[in-house]
Amino acid sequence: MKTLTKIIINTALFASLGLSAMLAKAGNLDNFKFQYFHLTQYLNNQNREHQYVQAQNLDLDPQKYSRINLAQLLDGGPPKNGIPSIDNPKFDTAKTTAFSANETVIGIEINGEAVAYPFGIMNWHEIVNDRVGGVNITVSYCPLCDTIVTFERGSKTYGVSGKLYQSCLVMYDRANDTLYAQPWAIGIIGQDVNRSLKRIPAIKTTLSAWLAAHPNSKILSTDTGYKRDYFNYPYGSYYTDKMLIFPVRNQRQLREHPKSIISYVWESDREIPQNYFSGISVQFLHSEMKQLGEKVVEFNGREIRAKWDSQMETVIVEELDSTTIPSSTAFAFVYPAFFGEK
Repeated sequence: MKTLTKIIINTALFASLGLSAMLAKAGNLDNFKFQYFHLTQYLNNQNREHQYVQAQNLDLDPQKYSRINLAQLLDGGPPKNGIPSIDNPKFDTAKTTAFSANETVIGIEINGEAVAYPFGIMNWHEIVNDRVGGVNITVSYCPLCDTIVTFERGSKTYGVSGKLYQSCLVMYDRANDTLYAQPWAIGIIGQDVNRSLKRIPAIKTTLSAWLAAHPNSKILSTDTGYKRDYFNYPYGSYYTDKMLIFPVRNQRQLREHPKSIISYVWESDREIPQNYFSGISVQFLHSEMKQLGEKVVEFNGREIRAKWDSQMETVIVEELDSTTIPSSTAFAFVYPAFFGEK
C-alpha cells in the first residue's frame, strides 16, 4: 500500500512539474491554453459527431443531407452552446460604452441604424442574434479564423455548435439543427444542406473610426448576462502566431504569413462537390491593398472593385456602381482551406 501511494505521489509530482514547465515555456495561461489546446483531442470523443448525425436519422448521401466528409467535422472543445450566443443584446452609446477608442469592432448599418459589435465580446460569444434597421440579423465572428459573416435570419436564431470545419466556426440553426460552415455561409449537414445564407455587408474597423462615421451608433454592451473578461483576449498570442490549433488543408498554396489579414468575396453556384466550395471567389491581401489603393478584377462574369478605405483601415469591395458587396475579413490561411484548389 505504501509503495502504491509513493508511486501515485511521484506521478502527480512529475505531472505537476511537467505542467509547470509547459506553462513557463508558454509565458502565461492564455498562451498555454493556445499552444497545448491540441491535447484536448485526447479528452474528446470524436465519435459523438457521428452519433449526433445518426440521432437525426439523416441520410449522409451528399445529394441529400451532407456536404462534407463527417470525419472532417471536429470537436472544438466546448460543447454545443458551450460558447453561448447573445440572443437579447443590450447596447451602450459612445458616451456610456466601456470600450476604448481603439477597440476592434464589427460595424453594421441597415436602413439608417448603425451598430458596433466589439471583438472583446465577440471573442467570447461568436454569435449575436439581433434586429437592426427593422431586419432580423445574425452577426457571427470566428476568433480562430477572423471571419465575419452577417446575414438575415428571418424568424430563426443561430447558435455555436461547438464543432469546427477546417478550424472555423460551425453555426447551427436552432429551428432544425442544420450545421453551417461560417466562412462559406452554406449549410453543410442537415435538412437545409447546401442552403446559402442571405449575407449583408459588415465591416471590421476600430470603434473610433466607426463612431467618426456613425456618431449615433449603438455599441454592444458588456451586460450580456454572462461573466466573461471582455477586456482580455482569450487566445494568447494566437492572433499573430504562425501556429494553428487545428489542422487545415491546402496550406502549401499559402504564400503569406498564415495570420496576415485578407478580405474575400464569394458567390456559390448550383454544384455541390463533397468537401469543397463550388462557385467563384477572390481574395485581397490588406497589406497590398493599402499600397495599391484600388483594384478592379473580373468576378463571376463582371468587373468589381476593391478599395482601401483609409478612414476605416480596411478593404471595401463593391460593384462598379458603388453598391457594396458583402465580404469577410479572414486570416490568410482560411482562403486556401475553404476556396483553394483541390
